[in-house]
Parts: sequence; structure tokens; C-alpha cells
Amino acid sequence: MRGRLLTLIISLLGVPALLLTAAPAAWGSGDWLSQRQLAWPEWQLPAALPRPRRSDDLLYPQWFAGTWTVESIDLSDDSSLVHSARFTTAERGGPGVVGDRVFNAKSIGRVLLGDQLLTVEQAPGQVNRQLARLSGDRQLETTVIGRRQSNLGAAVFQSDELVLQILHGPGAPRISRIETLSRYQRCDQDSTRICAQQWQARFPPPGEALQADPVSVSRFALTLTPQPDPTASAGPPADHAT
Repeated sequence: MRGRLLTLIISLLGVPALLLTAAPAAWGSGDWLSQRQLAWPEWQLPAALPRPRRSDDLLYPQWFAGTWTVESIDLSDDSSLVHSARFTTAERGGPGVVGDRVFNAKSIGRVLLGDQLLTVEQAPGQVNRQLARLSGDRQLETTVIGRRQSNLGAAVFQSDELVLQILHGPGAPRISRIETLSRYQRCDQDSTRICAQQWQARFPPPGEALQADPVSVSRFALTLTPQPDPTASAGPPADHAT
């Protein structure tokens, strides 16, 4: 479980061009994402996941805004992990919010790695690339190399990201590609909680073959529960002079 969650949250990327096939012209992103989910675990690369530009982040619906307690359950063994996640207004404004990738990586990294995680840094001018510095002179580099997402106004929000992971350290770098397709919606009509499912596959490094089959696959269930706003007042300040 530790290995898969580390791959899921603190992925590393940044690599050469990837061959991407085109989706049928009549399909929108929502159609492609639904078909991709149904094809799991028989995924293959290359896939129709366009590479985002340096400044293009994954946009989430406005109902993601805030800080959340996230419980992630590995459906293969029912093991779970609890961490925090934060979503904030995008720097360029406009609709939707973005994940605070540094905050979120630190949060889950502390749970999984403890003191082994030293820092998490955002690459200057590149929202899709982070670097985690680990003990033992190791560095975990994460870059998003493919992405699709559905309409922000839909009741069900879907996204699919392909990342390249490179673990630098003593010896040769370890490289892999991770694809994670997520499906989010309100847990029920009146709930502020968000329920999600995630389908994931780990692929070998690029360049080994024209087509790649998964090395391993995983599936998860997530629940996001809003944390209280620390700036909100519970009532008028106490009169300490009384």
C-alpha cells in the first residue's frame, strides 16, 4: 500500500515527448474518460491524453474549494490512509479551483515517509512539475505528461492524469509512468462530503516498446470531508476583563 500511495500522490515527472494517439473527433473529454474507465484494467499506452502546457493546471469544480480530510481505501486489501488536501483559487482566476500540489504532497508524504521526506518544491513557472527531496540524498521528480478532464459544471467530475516518475539517488534512476483516472461527486444530495473512485495503472518507462501494458493496477475509494475554517469565529470574543 505504501508503494502505491507514494506513486499516487508524490509522483515524479519531466521527460521527452510521448507518442499520444488521438481520440475520435466526435467524442468529448467526458465520453473518452468514461470509455477509458470501462476499459480498466486493460489499459495500454500510448493513450489520447494531451500533454498540458507549463502553466495549465488541472481545474476542479468550485465545490472542491477549501481544506479536506481525505480517507483513501485500497480496495484490493481494504487498507486505508488519512491525510489532508487543499484546493485554492487558480492564480489566473476564472472558474474552478486547483489543488495545492505542494501542500498535498507534503501532507501524504509525512504520513507515508515521516522524517524521510525533507521538502517538496514547485518548479518555477511549471505548475505540473514538483521535486520531493528525501533523506539519503534521494530526489523524487514528478511531471504531468498527459491530462484530460470533464466539464466543471457537471454533477460528476472526472479527470485522468498521466505522470512520469523519476527517483534519483545512489545508483541508476528508477523511472515509471502512472495513470490515475478519478471520478468525483457529492456523497448525497445534501452532503458537503465528496465521494470518489480512482482507477490506476503503473507502466514501464517510455521507449521500451511502441505499446506498453500495465505492470500493476490498483483501485481506490476516497471520501473527502471538509475541515472547519480556522479563520471562522465560533462566537463573539470573550471579555477577559469581566
